[in-house]
Amino acid sequence: MRNRLLLSVVTIAALSACASQGPMMAPYSQANLPDAVKVPAGHSVVMETAAAGDITYQCRPKKDMADQFEWVFVGPAAGLKDRKGAAVGSYYGPPATWVSMDGSKVTGAQVAVAPNGEGNIPNQLVKANPAVGAGAMQGVSYIQRVATVGGTAPKAVCGKTNENEKQVVQYMADYIFYKSM
Repeated sequence: MRNRLLLSVVTIAALSACASQGPMMAPYSQANLPDAVKVPAGHSVVMETAAAGDITYQCRPKKDMADQFEWVFVGPAAGLKDRKGAAVGSYYGPPATWVSMDGSKVTGAQVAVAPNGEGNIPNQLVKANPAVGAGAMQGVSYIQRVATVGGTAPKAVCGKTNENEKQVVQYMADYIFYKSM
C-alpha cells in the first residue's frame, strides 16, 4: 500500500512538472503557405518570433500623377518575442532590419509576397544579407513573415489637403528565421 501511495505521489509530481512547462510547440511547418513564400529546401528553422508593432504610411502624390494621391509605406517598428513571450529583439526599417537582444542584426531583401486575407499585409519571403555581429542572427539565410494581422494602408482619405500627413497602423505577424543546413 505504501509503495502504491509513493508511486502515485511521484506520478502526480512528474505530471505537474510537465504541465507547468506549458504546451509543447510543434515544429514550424510551411506546408500550408503558398509556394512563392516557401523557403527553399536545404534550410531549417532556427528561431520563431511573434511581432507586434506599427507600420507608418504617408500621403503622397502618385508617381507621374501629381493630381492623384496614395498612402505610401514608410516603415515598420515592432518588438519581437519568442514563443514563450520573452522579448528577443526588434524589427524596423527601411531597410528591413531584425535585431536580436544579443546585438546581432540582419537585413534582407524581399524575394516574394503572397496575399493573406483582406486587411492584412501579405505573407513575405526575405533573403537575408550576412549578419552583423555574433549571435542569434549569425548565419540566418531566409526570413518569412507569416500569420499577418492588420498593417494595410489607412482607409482615410489621402489627397492634396493632407499631402505628407503620416498615419500609423498596427500589425502583428510571425517572423520565422532559417539557416542553411
